[in-house]
Amino acid sequence: MTNENWGLLGLGARAGTLVVGTSGVRAALQRDELELVVVAGDHGQRTAEKVMRLAQARGVETVVGPSASQLGRQLGRSSVQSVGVRDRRLAAGILGGNRAEHARRK
Repeated sequence: MTNENWGLLGLGARAGTLVVGTSGVRAALQRDELELVVVAGDHGQRTAEKVMRLAQARGVETVVGPSASQLGRQLGRSSVQSVGVRDRRLAAGILGGNRAEHARRK
């Protein structure tokens, strides 16, 4: 993983401010509970159809993170396709690092 801010997801998991998995993320989006959605870099078509489209419709920013296995490792699981972030400051921290890294690559 090249972005150290993805490590903030582990902190969010310990704090209970994340929703892990496509079904849970969809449900949380429908209840307007999320500030950010992170999808695995190798996400499947179902994730794109079910999560990314709903996040866009709800006005929730979506970022593509590391692979499903790397994302899962951050959260103590084998593989994770999508993660919802409930905490605004945690979302800002993840986005801040993601945007800074993206700018350095350009």
